[in-house]
Amino acid sequence: MKRFCQTLTLVDDGEMMAKYVEAHRHVWPEVIAGQREVGILDMQIYRRGRQLFMIMDTVDDFDFERDMARLATLPRQAEWEAYVSRFQGCAAGARSDEKWARMERIF
Repeated sequence: MKRFCQTLTLVDDGEMMAKYVEAHRHVWPEVIAGQREVGILDMQIYRRGRQLFMIMDTVDDFDFERDMARLATLPRQAEWEAYVSRFQGCAAGARSDEKWARMERIF
């Protein structure tokens, strides 16, 4: 199993942050199915204020660039990314790797 950790800062608006949290209580089934299809076994997002921290566990042969690019082409994924981008303060067409910054493991 591989693990990837990423961070993102939400827009500075309490109502928008609450809507982002609520959206993630009801992630569309097609989005979850797409994650599984490309080899994402589990994804968790944690929040502290505006800061988000994502933990993504994947299959051993997961290639981040290749498989995230493939994920972006699957049903409803682009629609989901456009929907949540307004809470993330980025363009609706931004790719996941343009919004989320990968983190380096140091311990």
